[in-house]
Amino acid sequence: MEFFKIKKDIPFMRYARVTSVISAVTFLLAVAALAINGLNLGIDFTGGTVMELHYPAAADLARIRGALESAGYRDASVQNFGSADDVLVRLPLKRGLTSSALSDQVMKTLRLGAPAVQLTRVEFIGPEVGKELYDNGALALFMVVVGIMIYLAFRFEWRFSVAAIIANLHDVVIILGFFAFFRWEFSLTVLAGVLAILGYSVNESVVVFDRIRENFRKMRKASVPEIIDNAITRTMSRTIITHTMTQLMVLSMLFFGGQVLHYFALALTIGILFGIYSSVLVSSPIVMWLGVSREQFIKVEKKRPEAMP
Repeated sequence: MEFFKIKKDIPFMRYARVTSVISAVTFLLAVAALAINGLNLGIDFTGGTVMELHYPAAADLARIRGALESAGYRDASVQNFGSADDVLVRLPLKRGLTSSALSDQVMKTLRLGAPAVQLTRVEFIGPEVGKELYDNGALALFMVVVGIMIYLAFRFEWRFSVAAIIANLHDVVIILGFFAFFRWEFSLTVLAGVLAILGYSVNESVVVFDRIRENFRKMRKASVPEIIDNAITRTMSRTIITHTMTQLMVLSMLFFGGQVLHYFALALTIGILFGIYSSVLVSSPIVMWLGVSREQFIKVEKKRPEAMP
């Protein structure tokens, strides 16, 4: 399905060096943000107390935050959970306080302004559990990268595998760089978003790589840059349709999903935007510079020696 068809190929590879420099600078800025600020890890990874509260009417989140800050809980995270009447409060670890004692103090503080508030659930995440979740998350990210590389190496050729992994890591590091620079909370839901972007981005690269491989068989007289330009141009309509529809869904979560889905949708938004860029202007030039050629896809038949009379 195509909404439009571009008759003349766009010379993307002519600007490959410029786009690669832009990518390298963006990547280095993201790495610098991670090195200087680090990730603002949520209590999923650091440990803490999670409280679910129910109010008889729509809760005033600003008032709840103000009450907790005035009581000394400045690092508390307050957000709606499920409905406007339900509130999720996340509190980091407090030395010398058990989870039950901390929840009792918080409830006393909140009941001064809203006596009818009810505590529906309280959960404590220890630092050991948080560290285990952090290690498992890092392992999951590593295994996904390795799996993608193996899949692409078998389906295409090692040059495509290397190019796709570099492009995907480019997207992941930039997402993490945004979270480090703006000090947004990095939680398990954000990690899920990063893993989703890895799969989403590699899918876009595979579409372009498939067309490049097909072009090597069809465009016998074209050069490698012309083949890649044609592959990208011919998939642009599909790319625009796919990314627009996906982005609309993600934006609906970002603006209407509440605080629970906010950072998850934010990670997806950044990943989708940079995923388009990397699959077209990062992975494709790398494939070209690694020396992809027609001979790698078309087997040259050897002439059999003629039989002697």
